Order: sequence, then C-alpha cells, then structure tokens
Amino acid sequence: MERDRSPIINGQPGGSVGETNRDGRTSILFALWLLPLLFLGLFYFYPLLKITALSFVRAEGSPLASTLSTLSAPRTRAVLWFTTWQAALSTIITLLIGLPGAYLFARHRFRGKQFLRALTSIPFVLPTLVVAAAFNALLGPRGWINLGMMALFDLNQPPVQFTNSIIAILVAHVFYNTTIVLRMVGDFWARLDPHLGDAAVMLGANRWQVLRKITIPLLSPAIAAAALLVFIFDFTSFGVILILGGPKFATLEVEIYYQTIGLFNLPTAATLAMLQLVCTLVLTIVYTRMSARLSRPLKIHSREITQRTPTSRTQKAAVALNVILLVTLLVTPLLGLTMRSFTRFGTAPRGQQVEQGFTLKNYTELNENPQGSLFFVTPAAAIRNSLVYAGATVLLAIMIGLPAAWALAREQGARINRWLDPLLMLPLGTSAVTLGLGFIVALDSPPLNLRASPVLVPIAHTLVAFPFVVRSLTPALRSIQPRLRQAAATLGASPWHVFLTIDLPLIGRALLVAGVFAFTISMGEFGATALVARPEFPTIPVAMYRFLSRPGAINFGQAMALSTILMAVTAGGMLLIERFRVADIGEF
Repeated sequence: MERDRSPIINGQPGGSVGETNRDGRTSILFALWLLPLLFLGLFYFYPLLKITALSFVRAEGSPLASTLSTLSAPRTRAVLWFTTWQAALSTIITLLIGLPGAYLFARHRFRGKQFLRALTSIPFVLPTLVVAAAFNALLGPRGWINLGMMALFDLNQPPVQFTNSIIAILVAHVFYNTTIVLRMVGDFWARLDPHLGDAAVMLGANRWQVLRKITIPLLSPAIAAAALLVFIFDFTSFGVILILGGPKFATLEVEIYYQTIGLFNLPTAATLAMLQLVCTLVLTIVYTRMSARLSRPLKIHSREITQRTPTSRTQKAAVALNVILLVTLLVTPLLGLTMRSFTRFGTAPRGQQVEQGFTLKNYTELNENPQGSLFFVTPAAAIRNSLVYAGATVLLAIMIGLPAAWALAREQGARINRWLDPLLMLPLGTSAVTLGLGFIVALDSPPLNLRASPVLVPIAHTLVAFPFVVRSLTPALRSIQPRLRQAAATLGASPWHVFLTIDLPLIGRALLVAGVFAFTISMGEFGATALVARPEFPTIPVAMYRFLSRPGAINFGQAMALSTILMAVTAGGMLLIERFRVADIGEF
C-alpha cells in the first residue's frame, strides 16, 4: 500500500506548506482590507452611485443619450482643455521652483532649516479661503504691495492687477503644491548615497555629467511621482479657480459646482463628475505604480553622510538664493495675512479706506455679535467644533488607514493590492459638491440616517485625510527590513504578535506624523464641510466664509484673525511632523 506523501500539518495530513502559507497570507490580506473597504463602500461609493442614479433618473430621454450629449458639447471640451493645460503648466512651474528647494533640504544643513521646512509645508493644508485671503492681503487691490506702490508713486488706482487672472491661478497652485516636490523628491534625494557622485567626479566626470548620468536617473521615479501628484491636485482644483480665477475660468470641478448649485442640472453634473473620476482613476493608477518604486526596504543613510554644511562662497550664495525664493513665494503671503489680522481699516471723508494702524480688535471682538443675530455662532465655538471634529478624524483615519497601509506593505506585489491601492486616492479627485450631495441623498434613512448628524463632518474629513494617512504609513512599514519579521516568525510569533512587537514600535513616530497630518487637514477642510455641517456647528473655515461674505471692516478683520489662528495651528502641526518624522520617511 502506497504511503500518503502529503506532509503532516498540525498533526493532520494536508497540502504543501507553501500552499498553506499562501492561503494564510491571503486570509490576513483580506482581513486587513475589510474595514477600509467597508468604510469606502458605505461613505464613498454608495453616496456616489446614489447621486449618479438620481441624476440619470432626472435626465430627459435615455441616460446614455444625455451623457453623450454632455461629453460632446463644446462647453465640456473647452472646460476639459482648460483643466488639462492649466494643470500641466502649473506642474511644470512647480517643478522648476521645487527641485532647487528639494536639493537644498536634501543635501545641506543650515540654521533654521527645520523651521523653514515646516513653514513651507503650511500652504499644502491651508483651506482655499485662507489662501485667497493671503494673496488678497499681499497682492489684492488693497493689498500691501498695491498700497505701498500707490503711496510711493502717488497713484489713484492699484498698479498690480493680480486677482481674476490666469497668473493668480498659476501662482496659487505653485504656492499650494511646491511642498509636494520638496517632500517627495527632497526626502528621496536625501536617502541617496552621495558617494556615488563623488566617485564619478574622482573618475573624471564633471558636475553636469554627474547630474545627467547619475542623479537625474536615480531621481526620475521620485520626480515623476511628484509631478503626477501635483498634476492630480491641479487637475481637480476648485477653490483657487473659483475665488482667485474669477468667472472667466472653469475647471471640471468648478463646472460641476456651477451645474449643481447654479443650474441644478444634476444629469450634466453627474456626467462631468464621472468624467473627472475616470481621469483621476487613470492618473492615480499610474501614480501608485510610481510611488511603489520609491517605498521599498532600503538602508537609511545618516544625515551626517547625506547632508553637508555649505562652506564655499558659491554654496552659501546658492543656499541663500534658494531660501529667499522659498520664503518669498511660500511665506510672504502668510506674513501679509498675519499683518493684516492686526490692522483695522476705517473710512475717510471721501469714502476711501484708510489704515488705522496696529490693533488687537480683530481678535478681542471674535466673541461679539454686533448685529445681534439669533443665529450667530461665536468664532470661539467654531474653534471648539474644529478641534472636536479633528480629534474624531484622527481616530477614524488611523483606525482605517493603518490596516490598509499594513496590507500594502506586507504584500506589495499582490494582485488585490494593485487593484485596491489606486482606489484609496479616489476621494481626493472626486467633486466635493457631488460627494456632499451624495451624503445628503444616500444617508437620510435608517440604518444610516446621518443627514442631520454632526458625525457626518468627521466622516467627510476622514475621506480626505485617509489617503494621506496611508501614504504616510506605507513607506515606513515597507522600509522595515523583512529579516526582522522573519526572525520573529521563526521563533514562533504569530502575525499579530509580529505587528505588536516589531512593526508598531518601529512605526510609532510615523503613526504620530500620520495623526498630525490628519488633524491639520481636518482643521483646514472647507469644501465638504460647507455642504454637510449643521449651521449651529460651524468649523473655523465655515466661520471664515461667513465673515468674508458679509460687508464691513469688522467682519473682514475677524476673518483675517481666524485665518491667522488656523495658520498658527497648522504651523504647530507641521513643526510636530518635522520633529517626529523618522529619517524623512513618507510620501508627503
């Protein structure tokens, strides 16, 4: 009688060890994806499908005919063309400005570097209203530059026409997204061995040859990933176009807003939302393929090796020019906004606004209700609401993002990861207006009757913060040397025990960074909040919008004060991120 040659597993005959291990890894992978997929299914895909179905029901004729008519309309082609070329041009300018800054942070040590890095990170998480207020305070008709030039040259009209122009759009996009290049390219650059270039120089290569044949080929994946991510954010731009661009310009996002709110044309809005979603899905698939090449187990080089203090006059001049450029572009608008928050304007006899000088009234009057409105909510209450929402967002984003990041890090080449990884970025490319309407339509009946619940706000914030948390944690998990997990498993540790004793201690600081990122994003989120927040529970950005929408120097001053408070909170978060980041690991 022939013996059974199958191995004994746990005392029982069974299949091969490889098949058993593979089945176990697959079960763990599915278990890790369960909670993230459940969250996305309930609060992203379901509302999106609900509003799309409702829109098509309202369409005249067949839904397919309505969709084809919208896609072939000249207006749609014009909007898509403008959306594409302004995003491409903004990306190119961002790279031209960001790459020298990335080299500055990657290869040089200088006094105030950590503080400057934190300051340059603030624009990325600021709400659009703050950015618009900052540029208006600096370059608007009554901005500091125009006021100074009018006083200097005795002019009656502001000489700089910045707002409602394509220049304003491009400058604001660069202001927002330069941080992406500084972090993604700079962090990857800092981990490259500088001895490679030194060896090439010793063999006779000049600096240009080192840059062209060694540095650029090594950096190309990071540059391509950063450029693609910048393009995605510029492609889905909304607030910058709406506020700084004016009525002459419209991206797909702005057109969706106009068709939904202005015309209540839901079929057209849904078709444009699907078009934007398809474009974003294709871009995010390419992005995740590129970013996967940047996040792999590697040896982290010490900063003593990769970074040097500038010694020659040329190096010092290059560092100084880079610092001046970054400060001028990314910090000066914020300083102008801060100065404006401590300034109050009065009215001259001829009706012109005149500066009254330094004052604290914009801050001391934050709790006053000058109109005596019964529906007035104090800014102090808005600050409290934002803190509560941000705390809930951190808990939700970490609870949902950590399993997804662990799954992506454990099985980098698994087929399920290749399909699911791009889905995590989709909420960033979806119209906030469409998603907000989906919340209202889909979440209005048991068991998900959340339409009038404040819980909807942190859920919406988590959709925005969740991708950033995953992108912050995944590289840290992937950088863990596999032999550490293998050694623990060899000694009998279960996968859960390996995570608790190996992974979690090593990514503790990265987890803190992800939480701070989620907190700052929640504090500054405006688009989704404006649609789903209850009037009696506004956040800081919503309160700012209310002040900016009302006339009068008092309302404008209070909006500037709230903007400055939000900037201070964001700056504190960025400083914490810089303090606790581990060897510059992370995509952002």
